[in-house]
Amino acid sequence: MASTAMDHIGAALAHTRRNIELVGADPVTRHGFTQVPNFILVNKGLSVGAKLTYAMLLKYAWQEDYCFPGQQKLSVDMGAAERSVRTYLKELEAAAFLEVKQQGLGKTNLYRLHLTVKAK
Repeated sequence: MASTAMDHIGAALAHTRRNIELVGADPVTRHGFTQVPNFILVNKGLSVGAKLTYAMLLKYAWQEDYCFPGQQKLSVDMGAAERSVRTYLKELEAAAFLEVKQQGLGKTNLYRLHLTVKAK
């Protein structure tokens, strides 16, 4: 029975017109992609900068299962001022999507990203 339902869904998707097409794989795209949860992308309470910051932290985290880039690295990779990065990090913390643990003077912070939303 499950395969019949899956066949039905597959047949329906085969006729779906797509308005975004991904073409080719080159050396740049072979380095991977970062999936950002939709609840972050559509969150009206977050600025575009905070959403990009969340995505960048995910990018770093998926590489090694941990995430502690410096604010300077975030700044360079995002093309934003370090002050802006600090603002975006605080915004994510205030929204409870991020926890920042300071590790000491001269050391990078440890970032804990929340991939689920707590029920209100």
